[in-house]
Amino acid sequence: MTYFPHELTEEFPEFAGRIHVLKETDAHFHRLANEYQEINKQIVLAEQEVQPTDDFHLEAMRKQHLRLKDEIFGMLRA
Repeated sequence: MTYFPHELTEEFPEFAGRIHVLKETDAHFHRLANEYQEINKQIVLAEQEVQPTDDFHLEAMRKQHLRLKDEIFGMLRA
């Protein structure tokens, strides 16, 4: 399966404005957004075998990605 990176505004288009505001006003949200972006890049590089990794590490990165996405979504809905 090929993974395509998505920016937070693509994942949550209905919250695009809120994402922008929170990135600038909430340090925790800003950190989560940066981590989300970085894990996206790492997953793509691993799947495209630019930076190969084993299946266990790739699965761990995917789980981290989902945890970040869930936490970000919770903050957006609040």
